[in-house]
Amino acid sequence: MDETLLMIPGPTRVAPRVLKAMSENIVNHRSAVFGKILKETNEMMSEIFQTENQSYLITGSGTAAMEAAMGNIVEKGDKVLNIVGGKFGERFMQITETHGGNPVELKVEWGEAVNPEDVRYILEEEENIKAVTIVHNETSTGVGNPIDDVGAIVKDYDALYVVDTVSSLGGDDVFVDGYNIDICVTGSQKCLAAPPGMAAITLNDDAWKVVDNTETSTYYLNMKKYQKSGAGQPPETPYTPSVSLMYAMREALNMIMEEGLESRIKRHKLAAKATINGVKALGFDLFAKEEVSSNTVTAIKMPEGVTDKEFRGTMRDKYRIELAGGQDHLKGNVFRIGHMGNITNREIITTISALEMTLKELGFDIDMGKGVAATEDTYLSV
Repeated sequence: MDETLLMIPGPTRVAPRVLKAMSENIVNHRSAVFGKILKETNEMMSEIFQTENQSYLITGSGTAAMEAAMGNIVEKGDKVLNIVGGKFGERFMQITETHGGNPVELKVEWGEAVNPEDVRYILEEEENIKAVTIVHNETSTGVGNPIDDVGAIVKDYDALYVVDTVSSLGGDDVFVDGYNIDICVTGSQKCLAAPPGMAAITLNDDAWKVVDNTETSTYYLNMKKYQKSGAGQPPETPYTPSVSLMYAMREALNMIMEEGLESRIKRHKLAAKATINGVKALGFDLFAKEEVSSNTVTAIKMPEGVTDKEFRGTMRDKYRIELAGGQDHLKGNVFRIGHMGNITNREIITTISALEMTLKELGFDIDMGKGVAATEDTYLSV
């Protein structure tokens, strides 16, 4: 059976050398050998976060890092401004509630980016906001939020700025120090192109001051324990990590370093442009406004007269290309193309070609080759 091409917003295709790294023998996670691996991986994470802060690897999905962020700074009754414009903004708010926080929700229409001035307004009107949460790349809607502009506003207030870059780090511009981010989190299986199951978090001095003065409500994700274990000689994790996933993570980050972070981000931006041009040439409508469209996933309105099962089912079952469906109230109304990780022009062109054949098979009157041509022209124009 042919391998299915994953064109979803994570997990993404993992390079053979990364998979091979996982097959190395298990070592003692309390040894100098593993300590060296952990140190190297954490240091590369900080480079990719573009921060002078220490980074920490957590065995768990990106949600584990989101919970580590909130569970270490939020106590019962603390007010948190949660920017909610999709499923993952909602998740930050739900995690806030889980740890006893009092969410102040800034609702953003799905498909639109947050207006930074709305953030300023709430920070002016509401007293004692302890933290502001935002999702950089909202994969449920295909929107990229202006984390730089929001960061420039939050820095003028006594609130921590907590940013989810789970589906953007390594594929879009994330300057933790330059964007005044206090806590930044990410996951392994998206733009970093490692297997699922690892998360990373980095905190600056202001965030650590809050952590040190907060009665944490989490045991496994207690960042004071990660800090203490990470400062040891050799550095360790407080609890048993996934040694094999750490091997894979280190190798995936090595690949990013070899490509160069700037080049990798340019590749992602070009893939987004090529995808958008290809689907628009076929007559599709984007769900997110193009000016705020994500660099790592494109959300597209489902064409009229076809069901999600027929459309994505044909792509998957006949052409072996997996696309993502809509979430929540968008289920059945949109589909999403992920273009993150190790995706190149080959995968994008193949996907657009399969879209053309699927549309033709489902009875749509389209100009075959027009989408592929628009995609190819995008790549040839650089």
